[in-house]
Amino acid sequence: MSTKVINHPLLKHKLGYLRDKNTRSQEFRDLTREISKLLAYEAMRDWNHLESVSIETPLANTEVERILKAPVAVAILRAGNGMLDAVLDMIPIASAGFIGIYRDKFIHNTVEYYFKLPQEIQNREILLCDPLIATADTMIAAIDRLKSYRVGKIRILSILISEEAIERLNHFHPDAEVYTLQVEKQMNEQGYLVPGLGDAGDRLYQTK
Repeated sequence: MSTKVINHPLLKHKLGYLRDKNTRSQEFRDLTREISKLLAYEAMRDWNHLESVSIETPLANTEVERILKAPVAVAILRAGNGMLDAVLDMIPIASAGFIGIYRDKFIHNTVEYYFKLPQEIQNREILLCDPLIATADTMIAAIDRLKSYRVGKIRILSILISEEAIERLNHFHPDAEVYTLQVEKQMNEQGYLVPGLGDAGDRLYQTK
């Protein structure tokens, strides 16, 4: 599995404000959207599904390239929703899907409560959005479900991911690709990334 850590001064600057506990919810949402657009940009860098189209500029006829087989942007609810609109803004021809899944601490397993994908999903490449990946339990379960529909390559967009998550994803889904800003070395007893940025869903939607 390949992991691409995007090292850019602007992204470091924005991540610093995401980490800050004093950053307000609206600012947190705005920063998440801005970062998500740049993650989508990087994930599409090697996209090779293109076609040449003849067009007419104001001055001449010419050939341009347009994307074929647009990806499907899939949000893992609920925090992934904070990234989804930004990815769709960046790739307006993409369609969207939603996976509601969480880890139940009592049964020590993941629980799926919602799953919705576009009809024509087979062989479509996926941009799978979740801002924080700690244990990777929900991410692994989400990829399992997507693969049951025989989708194409899965590219994971995440702002922060743990070293443990990378190891586990590499074990269970070595064909996936990860695009992230930072690999975190620690998690606390509650499964939060450290230093991390707290609970992304709560900070996005003021639900804590």
